[in-house]
Amino acid sequence: MEPINEEFARAEIIRITQIVTAQGLVRSNDGNISVRLDEDRFLMTPSGVYKMTMEADDLIVVDWEGNVIKGRPGLKPTSETQMHLEAYRQRADIRAVLHAHPIYATSLTIAGLPFPMDIIPEAAIGLGSVPVAEYATPGSRELADSIQGPIRQSKNIILSHHGTITAGNTLEEALIALERIEHTAHSYFVSRSFGEIVPLSEEELGKLQIIGRKVRGEV
Repeated sequence: MEPINEEFARAEIIRITQIVTAQGLVRSNDGNISVRLDEDRFLMTPSGVYKMTMEADDLIVVDWEGNVIKGRPGLKPTSETQMHLEAYRQRADIRAVLHAHPIYATSLTIAGLPFPMDIIPEAAIGLGSVPVAEYATPGSRELADSIQGPIRQSKNIILSHHGTITAGNTLEEALIALERIEHTAHSYFVSRSFGEIVPLSEEELGKLQIIGRKVRGEV
């Protein structure tokens, strides 16, 4: 595995954090981001720091057990460190994980609704599938365990009542997936207010999935 420059990774986490905060995809000090620097080191956002004031030096380097390797005194890594590390354990093909709290995507799980893969062509192509992980207490080992099956199925999942996880080779890839998930969920909400949903046909979905597998490099 080619190491990622730590200074670049710190700057990129801050950039993506400011984007998702400005878009309302996280609030206050919620949400968390990580980047896999190399085989054994992970750069994480700290716990309890207001996102719009977070600085590059606030980020914390941990190992596979979540032990702090480098960090400012008084700061702890995100309470969701176990969940991030579990994503990396399950998928050797990812280098970045973004956990956010998008309102519409999260609300689908509160209402007991599945993610609507059959309404937006770009979602079917870009996301492939968006499984929902069963609810577990935030910050718990049970939450980390809950993503094991879903994250193997897709890089992009919804946590029941608790937001989303999007992963990729880069943080920008994870951000694009997050934005696409929320746009689709928002479109679904607006469409239902107008009337009955008219989904894409099974035949068209099949075509889009074929295109998507090529675009996502799965074939």
